[in-house]
Amino acid sequence: MPDAAARWVDVEHLHFAYPDGYEALKGVDLAMAQGEKVALVGPNGAGKSTFMLHLNGINTPAHGSVRIGGTLVERATLKRIRAAVGMVFQDPDDQLFSPTVFDDVAFGPLHMGIPEPEIHARVERALASVGMAGLERRLPHHLSLGQRKRVALATVLAMDPSVLVFDEPSAGLDPRGRRELIGLLQGLEQTLLVSTHDMRLVAEVFPRVVVMDDGRIVADGPTDEVLADDPLLLAHGLERP
Repeated sequence: MPDAAARWVDVEHLHFAYPDGYEALKGVDLAMAQGEKVALVGPNGAGKSTFMLHLNGINTPAHGSVRIGGTLVERATLKRIRAAVGMVFQDPDDQLFSPTVFDDVAFGPLHMGIPEPEIHARVERALASVGMAGLERRLPHHLSLGQRKRVALATVLAMDPSVLVFDEPSAGLDPRGRRELIGLLQGLEQTLLVSTHDMRLVAEVFPRVVVMDDGRIVADGPTDEVLADDPLLLAHGLERP
């Protein structure tokens, strides 16, 4: 875990309960350095998705704080935070809704008030970075799942975020798509937090892994050490890759 001066993502004592009273997060602490790649693993219902939605202010904590690059996530900073923290959801169709790939990728910068020439440059750059250059006029729903996942990532990269948060990025991909995803993740320079059940992906891409269960972080350390701890994995519904 990075020291206080190096904390780009800094979460302290995070608690959250849903309106029905269910306590989904029970005092989560997590710090990540700028550029660090961290996998978030744990059984279904552990609180992983609930936690990630706090990083750009979609969820509001009952208690505790979230800071990104030193900026507190709160109502007054939401516009800045949502430009800094890109969320890439498991289902790309949750993010693709425009007539063309270009329109989808341009949507975020357009609503940030970016000048039109810069929007075109951002779209071109984002699509090139995910291997989708030249497909600007394609209809998103005509693309394969792997291609749609790449475009969904490009919609986030066009916002020029410093932090990327992924939910199950390898879900539903065939072996080729999965290998391409691994290459993409390895090449990204942003701070990455990736929630996944794909333990082989964890072992191949992420130097650090955080284990969540029952709304708490129960382990946090180097990936090779965590994945070698069979009693820990068994206790929290995980398997070695």
